[in-house]
Amino acid sequence: MGAERVVVVTGASSGIGAVVAEQAAGRGDRVAVVGRDAGRTRSVAERVGGEAFVADFARLDEVRGLADALRQRYGTVDVLLANAGGLVSKRGTTVDGHDLGFQVNHLAPYLLSRLMLPALRAAADVGRDARVVATASAANRWGRIRFDDLEGRRRPWLGGWLPYCSAKLAVVLTMKELARRESAVQAFSVHPGAVVTSFGSDSVLIRVGTALTGGHWGTTPEAGAAPLDALVSDGPVPAPSGTYFDGLKAGGRTARQAEDPEVARELWERSAELVGLPSR
Repeated sequence: MGAERVVVVTGASSGIGAVVAEQAAGRGDRVAVVGRDAGRTRSVAERVGGEAFVADFARLDEVRGLADALRQRYGTVDVLLANAGGLVSKRGTTVDGHDLGFQVNHLAPYLLSRLMLPALRAAADVGRDARVVATASAANRWGRIRFDDLEGRRRPWLGGWLPYCSAKLAVVLTMKELARRESAVQAFSVHPGAVVTSFGSDSVLIRVGTALTGGHWGTTPEAGAAPLDALVSDGPVPAPSGTYFDGLKAGGRTARQAEDPEVARELWERSAELVGLPSR
């Protein structure tokens, strides 16, 4: 489409995020490689020919700083791949006062997506396909959004799996609500599959599975990156904005709440309040 596309990939210092960053750069896209670990993030950026941005999603001030840096650097952004997050096996509270898993998997990506909308709309204004792609999980099917306990502080922890499921359901709902609210920017969520990466490295269940299978309990990062890369790539997506993909299949199975527009609306508004943004 003429001008060089700008693709922002969070969680790109390793795993599927690093693979997508490399593939996007290989197509000629200008890639912002975002990660928490400065050394690994810069290493990936140098390897793929991208630009490194370091931010810890456990700190919302760093997410705001990241958004400022990205907007100042690029002006327009074609794709935001919100891929950062993961299983948090031990309860924790961030400096912002939120549950750690809820913040890194939902609140921080929500905040970044909201703050990057002006740059995404700017790309749409010049006739480019602008979209937010968020890494979700099939685990959303076992999640539940409870507005009387949104961060899951009063619910069983179960090694972090129950709050992880609920946070990934929140990701699916957020992309559906973003699609409803935005006509210029598309939004999609996607389950990459069970990928053998550093995901859940502190989880007893993951460690046992790795030991029993010799590390072969899931697919490779390259295979897991494929459905993300398909949505990041230039060209039309064969599904309406707001669609949840299970791998390359549009309309994957979700929790019942994922189809409730009122839950999506209230989650958006409550999340806005928690990160200090207006609901619109």
